[in-house]
Amino acid sequence: MKLTLWTYEGPPHIGAMRVATGMKGLHYVLHAPQGDTYADLLFTMIERRNARPPVSYTTFQARDLGSDTATLFKTTCQDAVDRFAPEALIVGASCTAELIQDDPAGLASAMGLKVPVIALDLPSYQRKENFGADETFLQIVRALAKPMPRSEAITCNLLGATGLGFRHRDDVVEVTSLLAQMGIAVNVCAPLGARPSDIARMGAAHFNVLLYPETGESAARQCEKALSQPYTKTVPIGVGATRAFIAEVAKLTGLSPKVDESRLRLPWWSASVDSTYLTGKRVFLFGDATHVMAAARIARDEVGFEVVGMGCFNREFARPMRAMAKDYGLEALITDDYLEVEAAIQALAPELILGTQMERHIGKRLGIPCAVISAPVHVQDFPARFSPQMGFEGANVIFDTWVHPLVMGLEEHLLTMFREDFEFHDDAGASHHGGAAMARPVAEIQPAAPAAAAEAGSMPAEAAPPVVAEAVHPDPATIVWLSDAETELKKIPFFVRGKARRNTERFAAEKGLTRISIDTLYEAKAHYAR
Repeated sequence: MKLTLWTYEGPPHIGAMRVATGMKGLHYVLHAPQGDTYADLLFTMIERRNARPPVSYTTFQARDLGSDTATLFKTTCQDAVDRFAPEALIVGASCTAELIQDDPAGLASAMGLKVPVIALDLPSYQRKENFGADETFLQIVRALAKPMPRSEAITCNLLGATGLGFRHRDDVVEVTSLLAQMGIAVNVCAPLGARPSDIARMGAAHFNVLLYPETGESAARQCEKALSQPYTKTVPIGVGATRAFIAEVAKLTGLSPKVDESRLRLPWWSASVDSTYLTGKRVFLFGDATHVMAAARIARDEVGFEVVGMGCFNREFARPMRAMAKDYGLEALITDDYLEVEAAIQALAPELILGTQMERHIGKRLGIPCAVISAPVHVQDFPARFSPQMGFEGANVIFDTWVHPLVMGLEEHLLTMFREDFEFHDDAGASHHGGAAMARPVAEIQPAAPAAAAEAGSMPAEAAPPVVAEAVHPDPATIVWLSDAETELKKIPFFVRGKARRNTERFAAEKGLTRISIDTLYEAKAHYAR
């Protein structure tokens, strides 16, 4: 654990809260000091839920540490059962409460409560949020799911969707629709939308669909072992992955893989004339491993981008991430430090970032378009509209999400190019007002210094004073851009302008120039184009 301004994952008890909030009839008693009760905001503000998370806090304060905090915990457990009447109770400690070692599991078990009590052992100083969600769901399944006869018709369970998950709600709807077209009903979707009593009947399904390995793989493995239920390995994000997922389900069940693809637009749109300007765009990807690996396949194989960098923040998936990056001729960036991610993006200078809310901020600082593909996300990534990532409709949504930042970037570049135009300058008013546009007054042009004028080409070379070549290469930091070169530089698209500036300054330094003219700019361009 380290102190940081931003973090990709919260502590593991936040993951447990995502499971509890996604479920119904389950209550979470969290042994926590006053400062650890902030998590309600994550769900009511960011996810825009219309109810508080089903969590009771002991909320002990500093003065309570000298007394019996264990009694405070037991009182909170009893009050939660009496007030909320849950079907099951999960209990645990926050990272701060873990230090006082009150043993919530033992205390709750000894109380003889009338509901099942599931204890969570979440090492707050070694693990993080996704582990907390995965482990919590595993313990719930292990405690409540029992073997039973299979349903008459072929059914499955959907595993891994949680509260505060990136498009989890819509992904569940889309995957349920795909399965229904194959004649497969969903027995239980968990944790999202399930009750403890639903978990108890998970054994009736013929197989499990693992939607999100970060939060459901341990439970899927437990069901495979204890309930003899195989689970799918393909995450259906993207056209190719969705078709592979359908084929995998068909192989598991013996059913036909025929489904309706009439809604699918990504393959046609990404190959259309209007989209050819996207081909070869250099992209950098960062987020949770599942979404990044899916996005990398889509970017390269379905849209025609060039993947120049990729990585993830959840170290549990470092091995498959590194293996995939190697296939792309890259070295994966495995880190939870956003400053390392920013440095990598700055060095690679991609034309598009596909990342989290963190990379959106990084993109703003660096002037690079960004589309969000993974949690952590902010309120704008919990849209009211149907906006899945999975299935064929998810592929359409992904295409729109990725292309729009580039289109807006192109529009911004064009407006920047023509900002001196009489119709588009800042003082002209709205362009659609036509005749109301105001011409910008011509500024008085100051005479250039002789040396600058000569170098800019506005003065005959023989009229300029002689220039003595410098013996040492100047520092790029001391190089001066002449006005004509600066104006020409601004015509370069903003998302590669920084790289053009750096290359030109490096070229000038190598040539011993202290001023950059428009000729220097084009000479540098020709040099680096060879």
